Amino acid sequence: MGLKSFFSKEKKESLDKGLEKTKENFFSKLGKAVVGKSTVDDEVLDELEEVLITSDVGVDTTIKIINRIEERVAKDKYLNAGELNQILRDEIAALLAENNTTDLESFDLPKVDGPYVILVVGVNGVGKTTTIGKLAAQFKALGKNVVLGAADTFRAAAVDQLIMWGERVGVPVVSKGMNTDPASVAFDAAKYGVDNNADVVIIDTAGRLHTKVNLMNELSKIKKVIQRFIPEAPHDVMLVLDGSTGQNAFIQATEFTKATEVSSLAITKLDGTAKGGVVIGISDQFKIPVRYIGVGEKVEDLQVFNKVEFVDSFFKK
Repeated sequence: MGLKSFFSKEKKESLDKGLEKTKENFFSKLGKAVVGKSTVDDEVLDELEEVLITSDVGVDTTIKIINRIEERVAKDKYLNAGELNQILRDEIAALLAENNTTDLESFDLPKVDGPYVILVVGVNGVGKTTTIGKLAAQFKALGKNVVLGAADTFRAAAVDQLIMWGERVGVPVVSKGMNTDPASVAFDAAKYGVDNNADVVIIDTAGRLHTKVNLMNELSKIKKVIQRFIPEAPHDVMLVLDGSTGQNAFIQATEFTKATEVSSLAITKLDGTAKGGVVIGISDQFKIPVRYIGVGEKVEDLQVFNKVEFVDSFFKK
């Protein structure tokens, strides 16, 4: 399936719209950086560095981008400041392409023996439960048999919210209520998934980072009990980050990747922020595939992340 056919017009419009605040912020700053300049000189590069850092691309990724542009300027002495947009776009696209993380083409999942298990981690307030609900809806729309496990048992709101999503989407939710052992919920969810021939089991886990040791112990306990039923599980440990928190999302990604083996990322709330550059930085720094991005309230606004399309929307005026 080609990129163009997969990326529907509606989906692209939703992505363009979701990145509007980021783009406005980015281009107004970029415009100020090059105003009255004919060539890309040191002053323009200094300004550009500031634009990237204040767009939450992150310091390390920004330095990489600036170094690449400096190399191009050194090669081509007559680079026009007006070309900076295109150069920047090219270099960011090239940087993301070097991650060796392949973009998904749809919400389809790899074939595995038994249910495909996704363990979802992330601190409270990042849109973790909502992301799970939207994912469940997307998988169900593909005809998949989905089961949800409410193992974020330290917050009544998380359990209730997941049950509500289950009802809304029409998928079963395995829950034991609040203040129960998360691992026993995960155990029941995995068993239910196997017994009912589920295609995918998504397990919500507690969003606490108060101590890494507790988090590590809890997640390893959850993994052990799931493996009694599904030896290869979890097939994906997905970290959900709130894109609107900018640098804080970097800090959370660092903490969680130390505490457990995160295999994919979902970055939410990009429509409500001017900090969408965080996707570029996180994708570059962590070398963990950004699998999904949230660009709006609707179920279909949770999109499969595609590097080419993201950069295209980011630089589209």
